[in-house]
Amino acid sequence: MWRAMGGWRGILESVVPGLVFIIAYTVTIDPSTGQGDLWLSLALSVGIAAVFVVARLIARQPVNAAVGGLIAAGVAAALAAFTGQASNNFIPGFITNILYGSAFLISALIGWSLIGLAVGFLMGEGTAWRRDKRKRRAFFWLAIAWASLFAARLIVQVPLYFADNVTALGTLKLVMGIPLFAPMVAVTWLAVRALYPPTPK
Repeated sequence: MWRAMGGWRGILESVVPGLVFIIAYTVTIDPSTGQGDLWLSLALSVGIAAVFVVARLIARQPVNAAVGGLIAAGVAAALAAFTGQASNNFIPGFITNILYGSAFLISALIGWSLIGLAVGFLMGEGTAWRRDKRKRRAFFWLAIAWASLFAARLIVQVPLYFADNVTALGTLKLVMGIPLFAPMVAVTWLAVRALYPPTPK
């Protein structure tokens, strides 16, 4: 589970750019307009993501996760900057949740759970799990649970987007990120361990 989250460094690379954006935007809100400094907030967010990439390069460590975070921050920043709306910084996250949620839901409904496919590959049994009713049922509900997580994010966050409540939207995005992702990874891991108990040596 810890490896799946990338350890402390992976968590920081995932959370800090968004946190910096929210803090900077909130601190710079002008009471007369109710708007924060969009450009400063975006620059700091993308800048910290770039720092993470450089730090990994200097340490000669894999940069895939950090580069992914930089690209995500850059795309979100470009969209917000182009439209001039800070709330548009969150649109890529909405699209990601829609795609992942739909993929998990559809895979469960057609009997080819993405969880089952991934576990089958990792455990070296391919699609043999589909002939086991217990595994099929478990992988079905795990995929539904993951789809529900992505759907919950959209249900809670999209109304705030349309209300242009950037501070609340950013805060809830952080709260519904790693704090919900980690327990889901743990539950998935425990379920898989129950289905594939270690063989005695």
